[in-house]
Parts: sequence; C-alpha cells; structure tokens
Amino acid sequence: MTAAVPVRHGGDRVAEALVAHGVRQVYTLCGGHISPILAGARARGVRIVDVRDEATAVFAADAAARLSGLPGVAAVTAGPGITNTITALKNAQLAQSPLVLLGGAAPTALQGRGALQDIAQRPLVAPHVKRFIAVRRVRELGPAVAEAFALAREGVPGPVFVETPVDLLYDEVSVRQWYAEAAGQGRSLPERALRWYLRRHAERMLDGSQDPALTTPRPVLTPMPSAAALAQAAAALRRAERPLAVIGSQAVVDAPQVQALAQAVGRLGLPVYLSGMARGLLGREHPLQMRHARRQALREADCVLLAGVPCDFRLDYGRHVRRGATLIAANRSARDARLNRRPDVAVIGDAGQGLQRLAALQAAPPPRWADWCATLRQRDAAREAEIERDAAQRGEYVNPLALLRALDAEAADDAVFVADGGDFVGTASYVLRPRAPLAWLDPGAFGTLGVGAGFALGCATQQPGREVWIVFGDGACGWSLAEFDSFVRQGLPVIAVVGNDAGWTQIAREQVKLLGDDVATVLARSAYHEVAAGFGAAGLLVQRDEDIRPALQHARQLARAGRAVLVNVWLDKSGFREGSLSM
Repeated sequence: MTAAVPVRHGGDRVAEALVAHGVRQVYTLCGGHISPILAGARARGVRIVDVRDEATAVFAADAAARLSGLPGVAAVTAGPGITNTITALKNAQLAQSPLVLLGGAAPTALQGRGALQDIAQRPLVAPHVKRFIAVRRVRELGPAVAEAFALAREGVPGPVFVETPVDLLYDEVSVRQWYAEAAGQGRSLPERALRWYLRRHAERMLDGSQDPALTTPRPVLTPMPSAAALAQAAAALRRAERPLAVIGSQAVVDAPQVQALAQAVGRLGLPVYLSGMARGLLGREHPLQMRHARRQALREADCVLLAGVPCDFRLDYGRHVRRGATLIAANRSARDARLNRRPDVAVIGDAGQGLQRLAALQAAPPPRWADWCATLRQRDAAREAEIERDAAQRGEYVNPLALLRALDAEAADDAVFVADGGDFVGTASYVLRPRAPLAWLDPGAFGTLGVGAGFALGCATQQPGREVWIVFGDGACGWSLAEFDSFVRQGLPVIAVVGNDAGWTQIAREQVKLLGDDVATVLARSAYHEVAAGFGAAGLLVQRDEDIRPALQHARQLARAGRAVLVNVWLDKSGFREGSLSM
C-alpha cells in the first residue's frame, strides 16, 4: 500500500527557510496557530524543543544565539502566547542578542473582529524588537524569515519578530474550505458581497503559493571600525602609563571569533576586567585578567578602553572613570559608545574586531605597564585571601562562599555557568571562574530574573555533551521549577544549584536598613529538590558545609548518567555583598 504524500502547507515554507539558515532546533510552546511550522520543521530534521512557558522558549533561543553567534529561533502561538514573551524579548533587546521569534496570529480576514486570541500584536511587540515583520501572503513567508535572520545580526544585534497568521500556514485546500464555510450560502446582497470579498481575499493571500520558496540567506557584513579611529586608539594606548580595558558582551557577539579575540587581548598586554558574556574569555588564570577592585583601578587608570561596554549603571554612568583619563569606547552602537560620557576616541564598529586590529597595530606591550599590572594582581591576591578567610567561617547551615568555591573546584573544564538570581549570583560572580570563552551566561543589563532554565536549555541543546550548571537564587528558582519537566522530557542533564537562604536577600539587605521593614522579602526554606524530583529529576538537599563536595560530585555523576539534577543548599545569611543596591 502506498503511503499518502503529505500535503504541502505554509509551515513547510517557513521550515525550509529555517533549514537554509542552519537552524538545528526551534524552542516552543505549542499552539494551533503555529502547528504547521513545528510539523514542517520536524519533518526536515529540526529538533523541536518544547517547554512549559513561552518566555523560556525565548530565553533558550537567546542562549543558543549567544553561544553560536547565529540567531536562535522560538515559535509561540498568538495572543497570550506572544504577551508571555515580552520580558524575554526585552531582555534580548537590551542584551543585544540576535534571535528570531515566530509568532502566530488570527486569520488575516478575521483580525480585529474578535477571533480567538486576536489582539493588535504590533504595538505590543514592536518597541522590544529591531523589526516587526507582518506577513500577509503565503509566498512572503520564506523571504520574511530570511529578512529576519539578516536583520537580527546586522549592526547592533537584537531580536526580530515575524507574525505568521494561521491562514497562511495551513494547506491551500483547507484554507479555501475555511473561507468557503465562512462565506456561507446565503443569497442576500450582503451575504453575496461577503462571499465575493472572502474569495478575493483568499486569492490574493494564496497567490504564488505554489511557486518555489525564496529562502536564500542574505549576507551580513560585520561593521568594521575605521582605520583612523583605530590609529587614534593605538596612539592613546602607547602614551598611557596605567591603561585598563573593560570587555563586555558585545565584544563576543561574533562567537566563531572568540578564540582569535582572546589571543588579541593577550597580545595587547593591557590589564583586563571581563563582564557579562565576556567572562571566561581569557580562561581561569590568565595573568592579565583582574577580578576585584575594578572601581579603584578605573579611578587610577590614565587610559580606559571600554570594548562592548556602555557607561550605564554598572560603571556608575561613567563616573567610575576619572575625568582626566583618556576614554576609548569601542562599540557597534554610536549611542552606547557615547552614553552618559563622551569618549575621547570613539571606535564605532564591532568591538571584537576592533580589539583584534588594535593588537595588530601594537608591536609589544610597553615595559612600563608591568608595574601597573603587578599592583592590580597584588590587590586581586589580597581580595582572594579575604574571600578564603570568609569561606572558612562556619554557621548553622552552609557558608555561600564555601559552596561557590566548592562548585568552582568541582565543575568540569567544559562547564558553562548560567546565572539566575540576585545576591547569591552576585556573590558567585566574585568566586566562580568561567573556564573558557562563552562559558558564563547572565541576563545582561535588564537584570531579569527567570532566565535560568531557558538559558540552560539553550546551552544543552546548542552544545550537547557540555556540562551545564544553573546557579539559582532561591527567589529566581521559582520561575524555572516547572522546566525540570522539560529537562527530563528532552533528556537534558542540567545541574541546578539553589542558594536557599529563604529570602529575597539582595532587596532585603538594603530595604531593612533604609526602611526598617522586611515586607515581601521573606521566603521559606522550600523543598525545591522535592519539586524537581516530582518532575522526574534527581533532587539533593544539603544543609551542612561538609556535605557540599559529596553532593556536587554526586550531582555530576547523575548528570553524566543522563539525569537532570537540582541541589537545594540551605545557606546562612551573609554580609559579603553589603551595600550592593543598584539604581
């Protein structure tokens, strides 16, 4: 008996465009408005990774993009499916992360007439993406996807939204039948007019739907800094006595170039602070990488190079850099390069390429920089000794510094750390040492809680076999617990460590001091490990310092056997990050 040949539909055209752009997985929460896209993609070998919250799907696409340099792809249904993604979209926009969100929509002829899940999606989504692309004909589906992929990567990267109404996605016979049924068989003039209108509308919408899909990827050029700006920057560095570099996420947006970038930074010979996705760029122990006392170093430096880093709240709006210093800003965005503090030298273009070309212009680091580097390393060593002493203190439960030092020692050489939380994650940024480039993921400037499961899911599917750790605050963990179901169903052996101090500690510390009230900041010592176990993962509880290392070792063994794991660690309160409130 001959098997039936599948009927071609609009979802196939979207899927063909995705495959043409190298997409290997689509992150989604299913919905009838987008089902043909999911079916078409799976039929072409694309992995469909389904989750329990639409925001998780977008966070996963965001992480996949950061690790690969190519846009990650999420697909969500119309209406509430799209509204649920807004926080994740805005996080990607502010983190300058390239992704493509495919969103369903009500039938084109019924929009604005009260159809299921029909809302005006453009005014809601457009402020949070580089472009809102509304598709209105079947033949436009493939080109719209190709345009979205190019736009997501061009210039300053970011998310792009493609609206795909449901009547463009199903097969032509079904769509014509729907419109015929909607038109009815009435003989009155209004009924005949409606029938004519719907038939004409369907013809326009389906015109060219049998033509080959246009899915050819559009070339995307990396924006290069000018030779004149680079020459100015190189001259400023040569004159400097105490230069300093701060390298951020935008410098590593071209993921295939990160190893070349790391080598260039080494050749430049500047002492370097790394932030965001650039953490780990130089490995764990590079002599140029500084970790502590950044504010003091910036105030002493006479030449500061900000590569992919704006002067926002993280640099006290530029006030961390003293006024007498020469400021060099390398950034794809002219606005970000000049945000709050006008640089002496603006190197507009890809910051990673800018650093590589600066290294090529410099023969060797001047010998006079050696004493400056030695001073910064001595401060680092002193701060590390303080952390070591603080980690040795014992209380009723687990010392957070001791936990993080143990995690740093136990995690694999290929480990990637996903940061999702406030106080505990802030502490982790001082202690954990990412092993390699693209081995640390945090939300970025938006400071979004709830990224953990999505980022980890994106890592585990984009780079299977790599050891993935989520570092959760107990507050942030609440967003992601349901996704342990997704980890288990997808066979993703993610390890989560929850720093459980029973509170929103980053907020409580300053709130209680300033207002004398802990209102809404108190949580319980919840059994997060039992919830994870209920979803089929392994759950471990740690309440004493001496149990930390055995529990982490056990978690790694379970993960190597293919199981997702959550380690719930009861923490003592800590004053390590006193005065950490940001505005």
